[in-house]
Amino acid sequence: MAITLNNGFKMPIIGLGVWRMEGQEIKDLIINSIKIGYRHFDCAADYKNETEVGEALKEAFDTGLVKREDLFITTKLWNSDHGHVVEACKDSLKKLQLDYLDLYLVHFPVATRHTGVGTTDSALGEDGVLDIDTTISLETTWHAMEGLVSSGLVRSIGISNYDIFLTRDCLAYSKIKPAVNQIETHPYFQRDSLVKFCQKHGICVTAHTPLGGAAANTEWFGTVSCLDDQALTGLAEKYKKTAAQIALRWGIQRNTVVIPKTSKLERLKENFQVFDFELSKDDVDLISNMDKKYRTNQPAKFWGIDLYA
Repeated sequence: MAITLNNGFKMPIIGLGVWRMEGQEIKDLIINSIKIGYRHFDCAADYKNETEVGEALKEAFDTGLVKREDLFITTKLWNSDHGHVVEACKDSLKKLQLDYLDLYLVHFPVATRHTGVGTTDSALGEDGVLDIDTTISLETTWHAMEGLVSSGLVRSIGISNYDIFLTRDCLAYSKIKPAVNQIETHPYFQRDSLVKFCQKHGICVTAHTPLGGAAANTEWFGTVSCLDDQALTGLAEKYKKTAAQIALRWGIQRNTVVIPKTSKLERLKENFQVFDFELSKDDVDLISNMDKKYRTNQPAKFWGIDLYA
């Protein structure tokens, strides 16, 4: 099952996010996920594991497990490389051992002090606050992203963590419209206005934290997971599915792409088994009433500044 992007390319509606995965774990997970049926992998320079992902992909190609054209590979431009878009993209391609990317995203709508291509540091000033570069506009960054499409390095380009105002601006100054806006959205943080705005203007929404971060964000940010909510556990019992499968199915029925992250093989299988049932309108409405406007991904913890304030 796939969503057709505004440039005609198809993007699988479920993918595997590789944030906070390391070493041999990545190789095993990617190979196993391909065997299960995953064809969409969401990477980023900032995850610092593109090299390992590239090795896993090469093995999958070399052994005939899958062909390059069967996969949809996303990675992202880090904040410190906004002034070095071409170099950063080529660095990611080299690490991933790919000739082109299916999708390249601006990871966050902020440029920070450059620390060397691909280093993906979040340099802080003497005051302990993220050192934001005020000399590079998002428009400048976007036009450099458009050049990647023209040169054949990237098939589609998009944005990530952009609100309605920034998305509107990007639509206004772009020659090539963003194909995707990847944002945090889940039953506790539904962002219906942003989702509908993007979809109205032909921008596919990808949910980068479709399960509300679950245990991983609880560990990192001390946040509460929506998967423990009685509404989801009740629906899980009704449909004989897990709470995670209910949340993912809800995301799919919103016509958003979901990219859950897991390091467990059993969860990998579970997360992909969301095409054999459909939530009723009443149950979709029940989940809609769960919204708490509750963000679980909190980079301010590391940056000394709340960019969402």
